Amino acid sequence: TAHFREAFYCDRHCNTDWILGLDPNLTTDEQLNLTLPREADGTFSRCQMFVPVDWDIDAIREFGLNKTTSCQNGWVYGVHSFFLQFDLVCDTANLLEIIQAISMVGVLVGSLLFGPLAESFGRKRAIQVPAVITFIFVLASGFCPDMYSFTVFTFFAGVGGGGYRVNSIVLITEWIGASKRSWGVCLTLLFTSVGQCALAGLVYFIRDWRLAKIIIAAPLGVVLLYIWFIPESARWLLSRGRTEEAKQLIMKAAAISKRTIPDSLLENVLTLGLDYFHLSFIHLYFFIFGAIEIPAHILCIWLLEVFGRKPLFMLTLATAGLSSILILAVPQGCGIAVTSLAAVSRFFLIWAGSVCNVLVQELFPTTVRQTATGLSSISGRSGAIVAPLLNITAMYHWIIPILVSSSLTFISGGLGFMLPETRRRELPDSIDEAEGKSRADTTQWKRGIS
Repeated sequence: TAHFREAFYCDRHCNTDWILGLDPNLTTDEQLNLTLPREADGTFSRCQMFVPVDWDIDAIREFGLNKTTSCQNGWVYGVHSFFLQFDLVCDTANLLEIIQAISMVGVLVGSLLFGPLAESFGRKRAIQVPAVITFIFVLASGFCPDMYSFTVFTFFAGVGGGGYRVNSIVLITEWIGASKRSWGVCLTLLFTSVGQCALAGLVYFIRDWRLAKIIIAAPLGVVLLYIWFIPESARWLLSRGRTEEAKQLIMKAAAISKRTIPDSLLENVLTLGLDYFHLSFIHLYFFIFGAIEIPAHILCIWLLEVFGRKPLFMLTLATAGLSSILILAVPQGCGIAVTSLAAVSRFFLIWAGSVCNVLVQELFPTTVRQTATGLSSISGRSGAIVAPLLNITAMYHWIIPILVSSSLTFISGGLGFMLPETRRRELPDSIDEAEGKSRADTTQWKRGIS
């Protein structure tokens, strides 16, 4: 990310208008040649300038300037960006990683906060509240006067986004049958990837970050119009003993789907509810990394039903780790090869994430599914928080972030061996039922190896 950021910020240099006081008729090229040192590749330095002197312009032209210093009077930029507007460059460039980490902390807090709340107040309410929070703070961030308020608003936008995503996946899962359950999770993640691609295009063509933020908030406003009409989870209602409400929703869903519900099945489902009453340029790279998620989610939908959850989880993580570690073998300067390997690694990581989301929904019972989803999201977001900070260690040696992330990916894939297979099995509705299925899986596995 550091290389991508530098590529994006290449159209900047120190403000050296001091020399115009000596000769206001200097052309831009003359001003830069006289006041800026050059890098090894021949380009003007983006973070250094020659120390201003009180010589006349002819002396500067004849003898030149040699003593350098960091930018004394700000920078001159070619792109209107938030990061450039608030001078998050050169020595302060690492603040970008910190802002990103704070955003991920917000997502983590949102998952932690709204996951358990969904167990008490329902999936529907736990989706609506984060949606409102996200809209308010994304829109408000477009009017921030400084970096500090932007960081705070970004944090709260992350809180809303984290809660919204976690609870949406749970609600979808609990409304879809076993044969199509993976479709719900994977398609949700697929639309997220499509949105990332659209965002990359938006920011590329609309260079004013404030206007871009307002436009990004617009579809969130559309979400607020229909979010009040989504149905509550019938499974959650049953677990709370609200059987009549659950019955009405199930019958309405059946009517929309033009399906008939057998009286015996409905009677059994409602009985379960009573039994469990007491028991969620850089734009190009951004676009590429978003675009490669789309085939990952599509493949996931199909292959999850063919090969099952567990084998795909282990295989995708192992391949992602291998692709990442191979970056260390690429000679420096081969940017295309590095980007290709990074894209392959991300492809399989996204794939593994889709499988993981399905596994979490199918492993845990209805009574704690939302909390379990929130906790799993916390684990994932913890990595997202650490990742930008891990990138900073590249200043000590560039292989450190790659080595650490690849090793953790391999370890995660290995630990997947301990997971049970959940393909085409009914969702457990209680802890006892989930534990019973887990013991059955273990017994079957032991028989298989004996």
